[in-house]
Amino acid sequence: MNDLTPKERIIRSLNKESVDRAPVICPGGMMNSAIVDVMNKTGHTLPDGHHDSQLMAEIANDVQENTGFENFGIPFCMTVEAEVLGSEINYGTLACEPKIQKEVFPSVKEVLYQDLGAMAKNKRVNAIIEATYQLSKEYSDIPVFGSITGPLSTAASLVDPIPFLKELRKNPAEAHRVVDYATNHIIELAKLMVEGGASVITIADPTATGEILGPAMFDEYAVRYLNKIIDAIHETNTPVIVHICGKMNAVRKFVPAIKSDAISTDSSISLRKLKEDYPELTTMGNLSTYLLEFGEAEKVAKQTEKLKLDGIDIIAPACGLSTSTPLVNITAMTNRVKEA
Repeated sequence: MNDLTPKERIIRSLNKESVDRAPVICPGGMMNSAIVDVMNKTGHTLPDGHHDSQLMAEIANDVQENTGFENFGIPFCMTVEAEVLGSEINYGTLACEPKIQKEVFPSVKEVLYQDLGAMAKNKRVNAIIEATYQLSKEYSDIPVFGSITGPLSTAASLVDPIPFLKELRKNPAEAHRVVDYATNHIIELAKLMVEGGASVITIADPTATGEILGPAMFDEYAVRYLNKIIDAIHETNTPVIVHICGKMNAVRKFVPAIKSDAISTDSSISLRKLKEDYPELTTMGNLSTYLLEFGEAEKVAKQTEKLKLDGIDIIAPACGLSTSTPLVNITAMTNRVKEA
């Protein structure tokens, strides 16, 4: 058991099989671990790495080697799906991640639908798939995590989010059509990643929170379309991790209905209590990203030890990781997980 590779350890954890210890990972996407400290150290930098497959693979490898995270996580942002479907993207800087500059549609009623196949034709997507393939072939013992943006967050990146959230309730027929449209393209991207060699797919859907949606719409929109994506990925025999942002009190009872192989949560959630309430869940997280950015390494290590003692199945940052997070704090986290 002590001879498990990082890939074997995460796959066994997601399959609910015994492991020597919890994996410690950072999946990419919303939890982008390409921090400034690492990029300045290596000279491989963003934003150029968002489009260049070789540079993307080099940055992912730099992160894995320097931080101690036991995976590669790409891409390094949450804008890929929206870009392919027409929204305007600001690619940011070395220290600032890409953002949606302008949504392409003002309302769900105005959406123009593209046929499936758009992902496979996109140059940036092709760079991601090429980097995935390169990493999976060169480092067969380290899992490549393909990170995708969830259906509601993608839809809210195509349609101005303020009217979009209102239209979920006021115009449900068109809203469902738009979310389903986004879902189908997300599935296309996930399958391309798996074909390229991704070992795990992670989904972050920060718009799909109980605080934003409330319980009824969380069930109607978030659970429904997340499960459509998960079912499609599971057909490829690939495990899926879903991250739920924010407080979960209003939607907690729906979490077991999400068919993912692990649930990741924000730091405000007690994963120990979540495991007690729903023993069937595989839990991931949830070290405070505020602590990682602003805390002292000793406190980071202490909080990491608490997650170990609580029996959290996969240890990871709780949410989006700031690019200014000190490398010394991340290594305090990863080293503590690996200590006997």
